Amino acid sequence: MKPSLLHLNDEVAAALREGRAVVALESTIITHGMPYPANLETARSVETVVRENGAVPATIAVVAGKIKVGLDDRELEQLAAAKDVVKASGRDLAGIMVGGGSAGTTVSATMRIAALAGIGIFATGGIGGVHRGAEASFDISADLTELGQTGT
Repeated sequence: MKPSLLHLNDEVAAALREGRAVVALESTIITHGMPYPANLETARSVETVVRENGAVPATIAVVAGKIKVGLDDRELEQLAAAKDVVKASGRDLAGIMVGGGSAGTTVSATMRIAALAGIGIFATGGIGGVHRGAEASFDISADLTELGQTGT
């Protein structure tokens, strides 16, 4: 049996095994969406709302080269306070993992990881789109492509 590339925390793993609701949460809102400590407060608040509604939150990020599905409070705080964390879409994951880096996951990366983990419910602060001038720059968010390919 080969090792999994996904590292599910105990709570998320148990919920999935037991068939309980799990909600995947993207992490670029934490790493790139707002300043510290408001980002940490918001992340904790969103996780609380998920719990209050009977589900288990699974904030997804890359931490020290490992894809984490469900962060503990220490990991969440480190991610929120870090200055050297990158923003990762699905196409960036392998390079970040090999380099041992940490990253907030965009909608596209989070959706892909959630699908691989067996999580069918996803919440986000917003998706990327077609950026102004895309006819010349082709600056189109990977979120749109992933939405068309992933069932989460």
